[in-house]
Amino acid sequence: MIPAFDRVRYARETRATVKLALPLIAGQLSSIGMNSVDVVLAGHYNAHTLAAVAVGANVWLLALVCAIGVMMALPPSVAHLDGAGARGQVGPLFRQALMLAGTLGVLLWFGVRHAGPLLYVLGVEGELLPDVQKFLRALSWGAPAVCFYFSLRGLSEGMSWTRPTMFFGFTGLCALVPLGYVLIYGKLGLPALGAQGSGIANAIVLWLQVAAFATYVRLSPRYRPLHLFARFEKPDPRAIFGLLRIGVPMGVTLLMEAGMFSIAALLISRLGTVAVAAHQIAINVASITFMVPLGLALAITIRVGNAVGRNDPHGVRYAGFGGISLTLATQCVASALMLGIPHLIARLYTDASAVLALAAQLLMLAGAFQFADGIQVASNGALRGLKDTRVPMFITVVAYWGVGMPIGYVLAFHAGWRAPGMWIGLSAGLYAAAILLSARFARLARKESWKRAPLTSSPP
Repeated sequence: MIPAFDRVRYARETRATVKLALPLIAGQLSSIGMNSVDVVLAGHYNAHTLAAVAVGANVWLLALVCAIGVMMALPPSVAHLDGAGARGQVGPLFRQALMLAGTLGVLLWFGVRHAGPLLYVLGVEGELLPDVQKFLRALSWGAPAVCFYFSLRGLSEGMSWTRPTMFFGFTGLCALVPLGYVLIYGKLGLPALGAQGSGIANAIVLWLQVAAFATYVRLSPRYRPLHLFARFEKPDPRAIFGLLRIGVPMGVTLLMEAGMFSIAALLISRLGTVAVAAHQIAINVASITFMVPLGLALAITIRVGNAVGRNDPHGVRYAGFGGISLTLATQCVASALMLGIPHLIARLYTDASAVLALAAQLLMLAGAFQFADGIQVASNGALRGLKDTRVPMFITVVAYWGVGMPIGYVLAFHAGWRAPGMWIGLSAGLYAAAILLSARFARLARKESWKRAPLTSSPP
């Protein structure tokens, strides 16, 4: 509980969080939209291309999560400097982040292009393999762009300027529709490239986003006082290691959560086409609604980071607990929709009675874990604002893989509960993460242990 509760300050903090979060939510929805564009364009081309793009997208997701996780070290670091009034240090830190992004981008480019062993482990069908590899090799050229893009995003979001995330996210979405159509279907005199065309289109769009974002940062008066491109220092191992120390655990955390849902999908595929279709419907709906608490979590990171920079313990509590309570309010709406009209939502995706019935059942289970999902992502956002990432990493490993996955597997395949059993396991993992992460933030915020640490370090 927040001591000496101040309604005025709470309202002010809530308004600031919402103002930051709305563009971030829109940016996240644009990312989901780009995935949907890929699926729709490939699906209308032919089923083979859709399958190749779907498999390749799951492999690409691993690289994307790594890039996002590591570069997410930048927003709280910049927010700390901004809150402390040390804007003069933002430029050097950003330039070191660009060097890290370039190195990471090359590593991910190489990894995506040589994903053959992973495709073999996943059991990709032989007839799909050539097109999956063409898709990934084309898309791999966008890996450095992803890393640079999240560097620019991290800088802007850390400075509490979140509208560029929304603007350039939707710019990429609008560019992908015609470009993907031309390259996949072979228009304007170009050959039809199918899955490879989808990969090329996405890579081009990623570089267009980076070029546009970098041009904006270079020319906008808002960034001019930061002197971002005044000079380029040599790589500073201390600064780069500091970013890695924060970012690598976040990358692992994202992999743990994404991995739990990916493995769950693979396990459910053993249960037949009805289970797979129903799972896809329910997970798609849950993914869309998750963009709201995720956007709020990104805003919470910024607000908590600003308070840490000001050395303001009450500000940390208001930003953290206020953001978590705001997230719970949004999750009430999502939960009410999934619990109240699951059949109506499922009918937007299918008319098949068997799929409809199971999808509605899974949507009700998704409605039950909306609160846990909101609390865990918001608490994680607050902890990122404190630069506390290592302990949350271990918490997610335990919650998702020590609690969620074992329970889901046992209920689905040993207790005979099938797909609903797996979803109950997912819920258990999310509730475990929510309890442990929120308790972690409450302890750190109460003890104010972060105050004793230097500005660039993580709490104990």
